[in-house]
Amino acid sequence: MSKNYDEMSFTTRAIHVGNEADTATGAIEPAIYMANSYLLPYDASQMNWSASEANIYTRNGGVNQGMLERKIANLHGGEDCVVLASGVAALSALFFTKLKKGDHVIFSTVTYVATYRIFNELWTEKWGIETTIVDCTDVENIRKAIRPNTRLIHFETPGNPTLCICDIEAIVQLAHECGIEVSVDNTFSSPYNTRPLEYGVDYVVESLTKYINGHGDTMGGAIIASHDFLEKVRYQAQVNIGGCISPFAAWLIQRGCSTFPLRMQVHNDNALAVAEWLERQPCVSFVAYPGLKNHKGHELAKKQMKNGFGGVLSFGLKGEHDLYNRVVTHLNVFTSAVSLGNAASLIVFLGEDDERMYLYPEEFHNGFYRVAIGIEDKNDLIHDLKQAFEAEGLETVD
Repeated sequence: MSKNYDEMSFTTRAIHVGNEADTATGAIEPAIYMANSYLLPYDASQMNWSASEANIYTRNGGVNQGMLERKIANLHGGEDCVVLASGVAALSALFFTKLKKGDHVIFSTVTYVATYRIFNELWTEKWGIETTIVDCTDVENIRKAIRPNTRLIHFETPGNPTLCICDIEAIVQLAHECGIEVSVDNTFSSPYNTRPLEYGVDYVVESLTKYINGHGDTMGGAIIASHDFLEKVRYQAQVNIGGCISPFAAWLIQRGCSTFPLRMQVHNDNALAVAEWLERQPCVSFVAYPGLKNHKGHELAKKQMKNGFGGVLSFGLKGEHDLYNRVVTHLNVFTSAVSLGNAASLIVFLGEDDERMYLYPEEFHNGFYRVAIGIEDKNDLIHDLKQAFEAEGLETVD
């Protein structure tokens, strides 16, 4: 019996879409199909070798990948989805399929480091792609940067790591008036908080490694867009360039997705509580979190981020470089590591030598922490920061 997922809530769909029972065995949870190829029909010459519906070879796609793709497309409200080996694989596949030599791309001053390197170094030098980097929080900056050969505007919201907020709807309106398409990296928000396709975005990219998987034990990335475009991605980028996801990784992310909405709400709530506590501390020089009322993009974030403001924040201390390193040694709950979206809270010090630092607001220039808040008890998280600050003689208040 087919299920009408349109009548179900986001939380219910996160569990059920793509998780159909196995009719052959009766198993109510998906198996891991660790096969690199699939049985061909009697006359393989009659097959459409480029069709995504046909299981042929795991680089083309597979059972576990297909299950996960249906789930992610549904949660984003998208027509189709391609799942790849990592978020960067998804970004690269999108740009590889969309762009050609001589095209111009506008991208945000605040982007993930791999995106920055792709557009600021690798593709300009190797492939002849023209790029302009602008502060996308002001739509007028984008308007001024548009050229006759502009083909794509790419940004993140919130941006990594300054947590700046871009106006998705306004950027899409400007871009489409000029015949330009828009891609958004939605990793810091997740489809639980923001679904960019609802604002007319053409391509959404997300690192499934983060909130959707949520357990820090595998990697994956997704592109959500039209079926016609993603068929090109499958053939041009996935099959012929690679970056395909393993069945086991797809299975892990599929499993993680079942609890994703519940976890995401805790990430949202915990991050807001920690940000509000940090904002009151005399030893803290600044806090960047869109859930704070004094954040420049707070009102816009309230409009775009329906259920909360995400689990990542950044903050600075009033002190020298090594103070940041010393404080981390006193932490018991937070783990000093990169990434985000894990059940466990993570903290990383980004020093003055970060290659993108010149693009950030001035308060970031002396170094700062990027904190990925987990789903532990929020009081334990606040207490851990408090005792670490006090161990270095920093003043705190309740």
